[in-house]
Order: sequence, then structure tokens, then C-alpha cells
Amino acid sequence: MGGCVLLKEFPVAFVERRWTSPDGLSLFARDYAPGPGVARPPVIAIHGLTRNSADFEAIAPLLAQSDRRVLAVDVRGRGLSDRAPDPMTYTPEVYARDVLALMDQAAIDRAIFLGTSMGGLITMALTAIRPKAVVAAILNDIGPEVATEGLARIASYSGQPVEIETWADAAAYARRINGVAFPHYSDADWDGFARRIFRQQPDGEIGLDYDPDIAVPIRAAGAKALVPNLWPDFRRLARKKPTLLVRGGNSDLLSAEIADKMKKAAPSMAYVEVPGVGHAPILDEPEARSAIFEFLSEVQ
Repeated sequence: MGGCVLLKEFPVAFVERRWTSPDGLSLFARDYAPGPGVARPPVIAIHGLTRNSADFEAIAPLLAQSDRRVLAVDVRGRGLSDRAPDPMTYTPEVYARDVLALMDQAAIDRAIFLGTSMGGLITMALTAIRPKAVVAAILNDIGPEVATEGLARIASYSGQPVEIETWADAAAYARRINGVAFPHYSDADWDGFARRIFRQQPDGEIGLDYDPDIAVPIRAAGAKALVPNLWPDFRRLARKKPTLLVRGGNSDLLSAEIADKMKKAAPSMAYVEVPGVGHAPILDEPEARSAIFEFLSEVQ
């Protein structure tokens, strides 16, 4: 089956691809074919903790039109991917091995990784597991260290039940938990946001599009979950592979201080800050989009 998204005047189709995780789950990705130019390394886009492949519906078609195949994944427990029977497998290392299984089954040896928030943690994890698989990386509002207040905010709503009866309720929920990040959003923007993070079932019920058990490992880790230290993985990535860091100017997860530490640890890393946006940029912002295309123009 195929799906279709619309980006302004450009209709761009994606193929619905499924693959099998090492422990037997059926996982899903949106597979955007590249344009007619010379084939270049594909982009694998990985979303954040409570999100899914729809997060890349703005940037993925543009990347595909620029001769990059794009695979935007639904990590296990999200979107159209299976939910895991063991919630303790909802960890970055397991997610990373799932993505590597996608590469193996799709005959992709090397790729550029675009990771938003948790997707960036997954990118760092898979770099440690199979460094040759990584051509370059784009880290969207995430680093090897995070601000505890931002992670605490995310943990406060992740996996929590929410009563939603209408799409207006869903938009109000999206605004409530993300309004600080996108203060400029209109009612129409929040409706679109809600339709990316909620799914309507055949019976009409509207629910968050992820398994609430994704929060189980976070709760089990307790305070340790709020202070991850991935500096060795980050240095391994950003010192050896072309890397772009995108930061929301108002981010409460990737502080300016942490971003500065990252730049000092990896002086060759490219960097862009998106003004007026918190965690995490959607990547349709002009500053983010321009930086991504400039960065990718140098990656062959």
C-alpha cells in the first residue's frame, strides 16, 4: 500500500514499508523514494519519545526531492509499529538494533541519521554498535547530556492516560503540553499537531499514538533516567562523522550551556539555532531547513 502527504504544492508519495525486529516485532516506516538525480546515501529519520514518523512529514518530502531516499521510522511501540510485550525493551539500545535490522533487511549499508530528541540518542547508540553504518548525523535538539527540567517535563506526561473525545480536545492537549515550545502556533497548527500524535480508531475513539508502557523503563530507572551521560558516544560520533546540531532557541531540554559544551567537544560540528522555538524544532522552520540542506550538500 502507498500513502501520500501534501507539502504546499508538492504531492509526495511514500511507500509503507515493514520490517522485522531482532525479537520478532513487525515495525513500520514511511519510505520516500528519491528524485531522479544521482543516488546519494539515504536519510533515516528517527522521532522522539512519544512521537512517530509523522513528525517528518514536512522535511522528508523535501529531502526526497533533493535525491535522498528517506526512511522515517515508527520506533517500536509507536504509530503503526507493534507494541512490545516486554516494556523493558523500550530503550535506546534496543531501538538502535531495530533500526540496524531495517538497514540489513532493506540492503542499506550506510545512511545519514536524522534524530529528533530520543532519535538522537538512538543515533548515538547505533553509532557505538555499528559505526560504519553512519555516514553523518543530524541531532535535533538533543545531546549527550540533557537539562533535567526539560526531561522532567517530558516524563511528567509520557505514558499518562488522557481523556479525549473530539479532535478539539486533542488539539487542546497538544497545546497544553507543547505550547511553551511553539508560542506562535495558531489553532490550525495545533489541530495539525494533534493529528500527528493521536490516532482515531475505526470505532471513532481518539487516543495517543503510542504504547503507554514506553514510560516503564524511565520509571524503573528513577533519577538515573534524568541524567544520562552519553559524552563518549557523542565524541565518537561528532569527532569522526560529519554532524549537525539543531537547537531550539527556547529549548528546555538542550540548554545553551550544553550546546556550548558540545561545540567545544566537537569543534568541527555544524550548528544552527532556531529562534522562538523550544523542544524540539519541527524542521520546517527556515533556519533549520536551510542548515540541513547546506549540511547535506557536503555529504556524499
